[in-house]
Order: sequence, then structure tokens, then C-alpha cells
Amino acid sequence: MARKVERGTISQLMPTILKNLLEVRGVGFIRQIGTDVLRQVIFDVMCGRNLRDATEMLTRKRIALVNAALVVLFMQGLKYRSDFISCLADIVSDELRLKPHKTERWVLQWLLGLTDKAAQNVLRDNFAALETYKEQYMKVCQEIVAECERNFGTLRGTLGISSGEWVHINWEFLYHLLNAIGAGTLAIRGSEKSVYGKLFERLILGSTLSVLGFKFVSPKGFQEQERVFWLSSRSERRESDATALIRLGVAVRFDIGFIGRGNPEITLDKLTRFEREAEIGRQKWFVASFIIVDRIGRGSRIPQIAEQVGATVIQMSMSYWIRLLAQELERQTGYKNELAHMSDEDIEDCLRLRLAEVPIEQFVATRSRKRGEEI
Repeated sequence: MARKVERGTISQLMPTILKNLLEVRGVGFIRQIGTDVLRQVIFDVMCGRNLRDATEMLTRKRIALVNAALVVLFMQGLKYRSDFISCLADIVSDELRLKPHKTERWVLQWLLGLTDKAAQNVLRDNFAALETYKEQYMKVCQEIVAECERNFGTLRGTLGISSGEWVHINWEFLYHLLNAIGAGTLAIRGSEKSVYGKLFERLILGSTLSVLGFKFVSPKGFQEQERVFWLSSRSERRESDATALIRLGVAVRFDIGFIGRGNPEITLDKLTRFEREAEIGRQKWFVASFIIVDRIGRGSRIPQIAEQVGATVIQMSMSYWIRLLAQELERQTGYKNELAHMSDEDIEDCLRLRLAEVPIEQFVATRSRKRGEEI
């Protein structure tokens, strides 16, 4: 028979930092990570380094902090009630029935060894299935604890932190804790690729245009028609990631995506989206098109196809690809910037100096306000 438990126990015991790590997005994420760290990531990408190398470090940091918060959650639970571990599954299933906020739901599911996707596939929003799963989960727990006892012997010890709190640990404690950590790690890794991709697309594209001498403006209500840009503009037929106005009658639209050589069809799809002419502010503009991607495969026909449809593909895997972008802007639109002809020896120092002045928080804040939420 399931034990009677108090509702809301996990939500009350959950460390605040755990909620922040899972909920914060957009400007909040930038402030949490630090603008200096993000500027370094943007600088690395501008120099041709792999974004995934940088975001992997951010992901590991986030996972480590989430895991530490889960340890504290377990310690707080045992401080709250001595039988917390033995009745954990009952507590979790009770709280899941209350349909908690998504952040709390994620953690509750982790405590049953489930990611959000796994919970959808296994439970199908059916509370009867939740009860069945809980019973199976606890049965496996008993089997694993018994097997660990046979294979490794009895586990005894204490876990404490500097505040003076400590708890006894055993195989049952580790079974629940490690399953929660495993599920949380899978969940975070599964979501980080999309989260970082969307965030850094805006940060890198906005920073690139700022470094090239364009002023960031709102797509509505701006007066300038030279050397300005905005992000996520919408034309009649499609949404571009950015639009830059060179001078009256001449504009550039950009698409950016961290698309590797294994996804050429996505790049080809992007090549067909732009129009050579567009109406901006009730005026007709000649529009050049740039597609910025991570890399394309050797021998790919994409550059030739791009030239045929009047678009230009820039690969971020190239060293100082921003210089090539500056050169192409000059060739196609007459827009001049000293980066186009700068040597390798000088370009890194120039990028660092210019990046220090870029308002990177604004690139995310504008979208957050538009949506009414942070991304």
C-alpha cells in the first residue's frame, strides 16, 4: 500500500538554483553565463572555431550544477523526513498528478528516471500508467539494491556539506540519485542543441553586422536608411534572420544556421527563399542574399547553385569568415569596411575591440519582448 505523503514536498525542497538553471533563457541566460564568456564564444566563431566546442563547456557546466542541486535536493528530503528515499516514488507520483509547472514536472520525472520525452512515450498522460510505472520502478530498485549487495557488499556512509547538514547513504539512495542525474543529463543534452543554436544564431549574426559597422535598430519606426540592420524581419513570403540597409535602394538579407555538411538539403532550401527585389518601408529595394552556415561538404554543388540564384554562401568553419563576408558585401553592394582587406595579424585584435562595444543583450531582448517571454 502506498504511503500517505504531503503534497508539494519536492517543489518546496527544490533548490532555487535548480529552477533558475532550467528556466532561465534569453537575457537572463546571458546574465547568468556572463557577457564576457559569450563575447569569447562569438569571437571564437568569428575566427572559424566550432561553436559546439564552446557550447559543450557551457553544457557541462550547466549539467554539473544541476547534478549538484539534485544532490542537495536529496539531502534536504532526508532532512525533511527520514523515510524520504523509501517513499520518494509515492511523493513524486502524487505531485505529478497535480500537473505542476513544467520545470517542476521535469525534475519530478527525473526522480522516476524519466526525461520529458520518455514520460510522454511511456505514460501518455495516463495516471493509471503512472501508477503501473511507479510500481515497476520500485520493483527494479529492490532488485538492483539486492544485486549490489551481493556483488559489492553493503554500502554505508554519510554525505555532508559545510553548513553542517549530513545524511546516511546506501545503495537505495544511490539508485534514486543516479537515475535522477542520468535522466537530467539526457534531458539537458537533448535540449541544449536547440537552445544554443537559436540563441547564438541571433548573437553571432547581430554581432557580425555590428562589427561590420551597421547600427542595430527596431524593424518598426526607424528613420535611418543607411548602415542599419534589424533581426527576424518578415516579408510577404518568408522570414529572414536579418535585414541590413546599405544605402537607399540597396539592402541585404541574411539567413544563418549551424548546418553542417551532413544537411545539404537544408542549405539548398535556404538558397531559394530570397527575392532579388523587396518592398521595405513602401519602397522597392534591390536585395542581395547571404546564407551563413557552419560548413558544406567538399565537392558540393551548393556554391554554384547559390551563384545561379543570386545568393552567396559563407561558411563559418573558414578562418576569419567575417572578412570574406565583408569582401562579398563590397563586391555585390559597394559597402566598404576595413575588415575586408585586413591581415590575419590585425583582424583578431580588431574583432576583440569591436566586439567589446556590441550590445549583445539587445539582440535577445527584442525578441523576448516581441514574444512576451524569454527564449
